[in-house]
Amino acid sequence: MEELDSEPTVTLIPGVNSKKKQMCFDWGPGEMLVCETSFNKKEKSETVPGCPFIYIIRKDIDVYSQILRKLFNESHGIFVGLQRIEEELTGKSRKAQLVRVSKNYRSVIRACMEEMHQAAIAAKDPASGRQFSSQVSILSAMELIWNLCEILFIEVAPAGPLLLHLLDWVRLHVCEVDSLLADVLGSENPSKHESFWNLVTILVLQGRLDEARQMLSKEADVSPTSAGMCRILGDLMRTMPVLSPGNTQTLTELELKWQHWHEECERHLQDGTFASSPHLESLCKIMLGDEAALLEQKELLNNWYHFLVTRLLYSHPTVKPIDLHFYAQSSLDLFLGGESSPEPLDNILMAAFEFDIHQVIKECSIALSNWWFVAHLTDLLDHCKLLQSHNLYFGSNMREFLLLEYASGLFAHHSLWQLGVDYFDYCPELGRVSLELHIERIPLSTEQKALKVLRICEQRQMTEQVRSICKILAMKAVRNNRLGSALSWSIRAKDAAFATLVSDRFLRDYCERGCFSDLDLIDNLGPAMMLSDRLTFLGKYREFHRFYGEKRFCDAASLLLSLMTSQIAPRCFWVTLLTDALPLLEQKQVIFTTEQTYELMRCLEDLASGRPVRGEPGAQRLQEDIENTKLEMLRLALARNLARAIIKEGSLEGS
Repeated sequence: MEELDSEPTVTLIPGVNSKKKQMCFDWGPGEMLVCETSFNKKEKSETVPGCPFIYIIRKDIDVYSQILRKLFNESHGIFVGLQRIEEELTGKSRKAQLVRVSKNYRSVIRACMEEMHQAAIAAKDPASGRQFSSQVSILSAMELIWNLCEILFIEVAPAGPLLLHLLDWVRLHVCEVDSLLADVLGSENPSKHESFWNLVTILVLQGRLDEARQMLSKEADVSPTSAGMCRILGDLMRTMPVLSPGNTQTLTELELKWQHWHEECERHLQDGTFASSPHLESLCKIMLGDEAALLEQKELLNNWYHFLVTRLLYSHPTVKPIDLHFYAQSSLDLFLGGESSPEPLDNILMAAFEFDIHQVIKECSIALSNWWFVAHLTDLLDHCKLLQSHNLYFGSNMREFLLLEYASGLFAHHSLWQLGVDYFDYCPELGRVSLELHIERIPLSTEQKALKVLRICEQRQMTEQVRSICKILAMKAVRNNRLGSALSWSIRAKDAAFATLVSDRFLRDYCERGCFSDLDLIDNLGPAMMLSDRLTFLGKYREFHRFYGEKRFCDAASLLLSLMTSQIAPRCFWVTLLTDALPLLEQKQVIFTTEQTYELMRCLEDLASGRPVRGEPGAQRLQEDIENTKLEMLRLALARNLARAIIKEGSLEGS
């Protein structure tokens, strides 16, 4: 039967009383808006507003931490590198490379933890100091868990080397002994230092027997009565069989040597060799793996997993991975002694010792405040081929689900969203769809940011998103009266309707000001002018002006006539076009032929007959009078040009 998840914790929002008032909320991509409504739960008639605020609840606040942002940035590079080298990894080199990647992740965590620790020391107010210290504890726990997973799941250390790795694991994470060692050795008489025996005991508990022997030699130098006992215990420490990395001896040989050594330690204890020195006798008992003696050192051990590794070192040095969970569970029970319950960290470590990867990931997802840890650890374990059989009910495997959650959190941040793009890219099943949904919600606050988003979409052939972004930017440009930019974006979006709208604005501006803005853009439209009829007209009308400016009057006249007769020009612009024909009609040489003049006259009459009759007084009446005057001037100019054209063409025929 599948284990049910526990109920989620309740989050209390300051100033909001959910018992008296109904709540209103709305989900966003990375946050939720919450406020009270004006409805009372008990008395429906009462509509007095309570809380006047709208609260923003973010699901992943860690992305706003300056220091943790470095963690996200650095780990992104490691993640992308791992995905790219996946195809090259084979055999032994594959395992070595994956271990190297894991160590890189851990080094990033430790660097971030060190920076957070310095920030806690330098904090100006107690609240900030506590917050930084809390983050240090979380990062330390993350590195502890990751390191153990590296040993058990990635290194897959066999019996013998397994214990060496676990010893390094404990030494790395119980590091107070180094500062204590420096403190004791820095004193005038180390053996008389109040923490001397605590230091020696901790060194023995961590299996640092060479350093413990050196400390005992200092005691022997100043205390002749205990010199013999210190020498004997030091010899036992020196002769303890340990499987070193370069040693070729077998586990069977190691077990035989260790058994002989263990019997010698026990003989000295039975003979009362150390009876006159409680400290040395206690150390000998620890080296024999005596549980009672180990439990007496609870304060120096600090935690149950330190107790576990010390117990294995002195009782079961060739422990096999398959037996770890048994010793881990008994060590946890012995260390807690029924006085307290296991913490979330204890449950996670226990799940790791039980080789239950999915439980480790689940417990970490519940305990940690963001998805960074579980997303990257799961991805690495997936590359180790450890999660292949675990698919979820809703479409994607565990790796992809966690990466999608992590990437979604990054998209809530104003700059980290760029990292999230790569995480979506490496989710083959749902990554593309998720990226499309999230990238549409990015606020395009600046054109530079918009260009970044656009480039990402274009690289991935996200046509709809490209069009949407271009249309948004075109609308912003229109609102700011930047018509050239608006036209450029509408062409890039291939939006005919919007290109028509912007072209109309260009034409309206021309009518008001008598000149075009953004000439470079209009002059170089090229094939883009075919996007809409209005844009084509704008480009061709600008071409007409260029011909006129270059005194290519015949070309200008032909183009002007074609714009009117092809019906490509908006009817409201015909008066302007006919007015533009006036200078050509008044040239000394005849520009328009008889046929062309008849076409212009037909257009003029079509325009005149189609104009509505208005009788409003005032400014509108004045405007109508001006238009009528223009029409009369055009009729007169066309009539004169027709007469000149007939005479010219008749003269040519007669000759």
